[in-house]
Amino acid sequence: MTELLEAETLRLVEVAPPVVPSGTRAVMNREWDEAVLANPALFDGPVVLCAGLSRDAGDALLVSWSRTTYRYFALRRVPGATVLRSLFVSVIQPTDDGRVLVGRMSRSTAAPGRWQFPGGSVEPPTGDEQLDETALRRHAALELAEETGVDLPAAALTRCLVTYGDDGQVGVHYLAPPLPAPVLQDRFDALAAEEAARGRDPEFDRMVFVGSPAELPHLEGPHVVYLEPLVRWTSRRVGS
Repeated sequence: MTELLEAETLRLVEVAPPVVPSGTRAVMNREWDEAVLANPALFDGPVVLCAGLSRDAGDALLVSWSRTTYRYFALRRVPGATVLRSLFVSVIQPTDDGRVLVGRMSRSTAAPGRWQFPGGSVEPPTGDEQLDETALRRHAALELAEETGVDLPAAALTRCLVTYGDDGQVGVHYLAPPLPAPVLQDRFDALAAEEAARGRDPEFDRMVFVGSPAELPHLEGPHVVYLEPLVRWTSRRVGS
């Protein structure tokens, strides 16, 4: 189940990372090493985890976050361990006829074959930078450009929903301005050709336009848990 949350404002506060007992940490490291052997695309880079999500004063959401690395998500495979929630952003890119862009992760990614909106895990800020809504919106715009070739200013994105899923993920989702489907397809095709010329796989190996949740079962392969409820939400608002 995925809970859809709306809020006028979003406040992010950094807290101390969780303490992992030494025995649990050893099992976590073994699970991580096995995961990397199975999928060499995994890397232990810096990432943000969501330490808490609650209603704040007024119509606001408070997101508590901590700095960690990707290996800590291997705790999800350790029986009895506290599950860490990841924090990610995604972009709902509509077409001008009410459909939305959905991409399939390529074989070189951490989740090959998975269908999702453009987006990805949030990385912690460096130096004097702050992790705030401006940073999240900027990261979402970057993910959209890197995965689809659609280069929009961050200010063009509007936060629409925050999702809280049973899979332990908290997502901040942004709505992009509608664009014609042929324009979106051309930009994706150009990006894929550029990546191929560099000898690299694009992050999405396929892109489709979906008009309703009824079309999702026809997509070959798994999809993220938030996809169906967000496609349903979008079809009611954008497709109407």
